[in-house]
Amino acid sequence: MISAFLLMIGPAKQDSAIMDEPVHISAGYSYIKFLDYRLNPEHPPLIKALSAIPLLFQSFNQQINFPLDSDSWKNQVNGQWGVGNQFLYNSDNDADKIIFYSRIIPMLLMLILIGFTYFWANKLMGKWWALIPAMLIAFSPNFLAHGHYVTTDIGATLGFLTTSYFFLKSIYKPTRKNIIIAGIILGLALLSKFSVVLLLPLFALITAIVFLEKIIKEFNNPIVESKLKKIFKYFIYDFGRLFLIFLIGILIVYSFYFAFTLNYPIEKQYSDTGIILQSLDNRYIADSVIAMSKNEIFRPFSQYILGLLMTIQRSTSDNINYFLGQISKTGNWNYFPIVFLMKETLSSIIIIFLAIILSFYGILKTSFKGLKAIKDEFLEYFATNFSELCMLIFIIIYWLCSMYSSLNIGIRHIFPTIPFIYILSIQAIKKWFYIAPENIANGLAEKFSNAIKKIFNLIVKFSFLSILLIWLVIGTMLSHPYYLSKFNEGFGGTYDGYKYVVDSNFDWGQDLKRLKNWMNDFSINQNGQIESIAIDYFGGGDPNYYLGEKAIKWNSADGNPIENDIEWIAISVNNIQNAITKINQNFDHRPQDEYLWLKNPLSPDYKVGTSIFIYKLNN
Repeated sequence: MISAFLLMIGPAKQDSAIMDEPVHISAGYSYIKFLDYRLNPEHPPLIKALSAIPLLFQSFNQQINFPLDSDSWKNQVNGQWGVGNQFLYNSDNDADKIIFYSRIIPMLLMLILIGFTYFWANKLMGKWWALIPAMLIAFSPNFLAHGHYVTTDIGATLGFLTTSYFFLKSIYKPTRKNIIIAGIILGLALLSKFSVVLLLPLFALITAIVFLEKIIKEFNNPIVESKLKKIFKYFIYDFGRLFLIFLIGILIVYSFYFAFTLNYPIEKQYSDTGIILQSLDNRYIADSVIAMSKNEIFRPFSQYILGLLMTIQRSTSDNINYFLGQISKTGNWNYFPIVFLMKETLSSIIIIFLAIILSFYGILKTSFKGLKAIKDEFLEYFATNFSELCMLIFIIIYWLCSMYSSLNIGIRHIFPTIPFIYILSIQAIKKWFYIAPENIANGLAEKFSNAIKKIFNLIVKFSFLSILLIWLVIGTMLSHPYYLSKFNEGFGGTYDGYKYVVDSNFDWGQDLKRLKNWMNDFSINQNGQIESIAIDYFGGGDPNYYLGEKAIKWNSADGNPIENDIEWIAISVNNIQNAITKINQNFDHRPQDEYLWLKNPLSPDYKVGTSIFIYKLNN
């Protein structure tokens, strides 16, 4: 955990705001400072509000100005982008200090995620083996990248993991305390990201499986009396427990939304909700949510459902994305499997695939023993490894839902499944290390020979696993501080992954501050001043805030900057790929947007960080 924090703290200071951060930071601050939820309803409030807490302490030392008088705040519908930009860069605030302070809580959540992964793994496989899945997260470039940004992905992963644990605990030990804790944790998880809503049908499925097991046992019971009565009792007991957990979770969600909508004028909420939902096809749902928004009691529910509907609309509608040399508006079913193979470290992939091979080998061995052996093995696994079975169900369903979605913008959207993947993989590896006891009939010489073989076998396996973990640590440390753009060695490493995918996989706007440093260094080292530079930037930073009048905001349609006596242009690689790549679906992609006047766009004269390409223009 200490290593993960030390690896994150530097990039947290050095990286400029990524695309979503100005919105999340300003929205979170408005929730806890003004109890007003007009900004960013498409994400639940918890992570944003927690991230803004350090800003309250900062404001004791230095006044933080919030643009309450801006048109984006007062009059626009969800004017999140205008407010976010003005709050950070145009309100006489120290943007870098606000951004860094806001990143403290996400980093703490990342550390808690590592700790809780170890905690649950320890329950399943022992304290020493539990270190490995925790280590896979602590040294994962993907988790380190998103762990120091104000986004919902790490919080959602933590929520998914902790809620699953406490829900299963309420099944094993259905005490009042465990049910209440499971409900509270579920409520907090639902407040982290809307994708966590998937836990509700998943928990219903797990409850149904537990209930079905009881039915089977009851019908196998030779005692005939009261079977139906017992089954009915089981139904009430199991689904009643599920209902109580859901009810507590909903009350937690309501309490947060009630607090954060207290000062959101009801007339504006009603108006905003109506405008946002005017394009929703299902008018019954839309009109119901709109009607709830003007009711003092139900408007917290209205705001939550509004965000959920906005998320569903976005995940099922067209989303322009670059993937494997093509631009598309629709999702690709193979996007997440391929991106996972490209972004996950090779050491982790080897561990995961080894675990899969070992598991299938075990299933294959059992299958040769006949149907009865398969049935007995499954029933034993169900009885002794129910948590692991639930993890596998969670992984499969979550991945299927993600692959169906058209929102293909980053590996971060499958983060909630990755701790489960690590735990299951290491558990399979642990079984691989298992040494069967000696046959008592063996002679002394044979026992000695077998012991030597087993020791050698263990040394080879231990060395193999150790090499993979050392490779993980060294590879991650070598990618510092560019964790976001890190791909594994088979797909471009730290610097060339943009050839395959971009957006939050590679370029999210994190290098803008480094552009300022590069320009300063260039002026010193080259004995020349860059008087102005055209910038086509993708991200949450403001070029003028860092570069002043030197930064000229630009895009391809503005033509070649050299015609305006501007000799330099800096372009985010995300924008380059979206401009020059062939189109897979029919939509507007004008020739003037394709940087036709730029020679060799993927061969810049300089690179800033990993994501900003710089070109020296010639007449």
